Amino acid sequence: MPVLSSATRTASTAGAAGADRFAYGWRYVRRTLENGAEVVEQVPLTRADLLHPQEEDVILHSSEHERTCTYLQNVLEARLATDPTAVVLRDGRVAWDVPDVQPLGPDIAVILGVQAQKNWSTFDAAVEGVSPALIIEVTSPETRSLDLIDKVDEYDMAGVPLYVIVDLYRRRGHTRIRLLAYHQSSDGLTPLTPDERGWFRLEPVGIWIGTQADRAVCYDAAGNPLDDYVSVSAARIAAENRAMAAEARAVAAENRAMAAEARAVAAEARADRAEAQMTAFEARLQALEAELRRLRGEENPA
Repeated sequence: MPVLSSATRTASTAGAAGADRFAYGWRYVRRTLENGAEVVEQVPLTRADLLHPQEEDVILHSSEHERTCTYLQNVLEARLATDPTAVVLRDGRVAWDVPDVQPLGPDIAVILGVQAQKNWSTFDAAVEGVSPALIIEVTSPETRSLDLIDKVDEYDMAGVPLYVIVDLYRRRGHTRIRLLAYHQSSDGLTPLTPDERGWFRLEPVGIWIGTQADRAVCYDAAGNPLDDYVSVSAARIAAENRAMAAEARAVAAENRAMAAEARAVAAEARADRAEAQMTAFEARLQALEAELRRLRGEENPA
């Protein structure tokens, strides 16, 4: 399970941070009363708590933020599925092997070269002997400055090789998106320039990230978009529905052919019966005519 519980923000908590005590989220804190009784209190999170979270914090996010993080997690996990030393953490807490940097809770952390897969509550870089190779943060309207400013400094001090920001912001009532990327250089985290398509290469995982229709989209080396589980499932379901519809049309065509054949057989049977009736009628008529000639004495004597 993720270390930091993440909840999609609802309309009731969509107001400004100052208007809602729990606008950023909450944590549960045990407290002992004067009479010795122990109670659990729901304590609202602050912006500082979002920068340096504790385990089991519940942090609120917008639906756009959640969809983007889910897409990135799915794509990266699929990309690294065959690498047993690779880990993709979503809302995981990372303790850095750097004395001056407190634990952070990135939206997405890609770690390569782990010795063994574990159910981490906090990924401790000093214990594991490896640090994240890629960090991705997806901004939320109320806390953009944490990702755009504060965390740039924090990840710089932590020595993060590649830091990518998916910046979701509101303009004229609509969500817009832009990408920012920083790489570690002799001068610390330095801004990267996107290619002519506006894409950045995620070197540790060998794919690209860009935007399309105000969405973050990952691409393979050939420039093909990488779908997530939802898109793949939707495509599979659509293909299955098309196959079922084609099968239904084939069955309907076969039924129509069988019905036409049955009508042809019935028509042939009716024709056979009519022909038999006509033959019988002609034979009967010939017999009556012969009887009439006999009665008239018109028959030749034997």
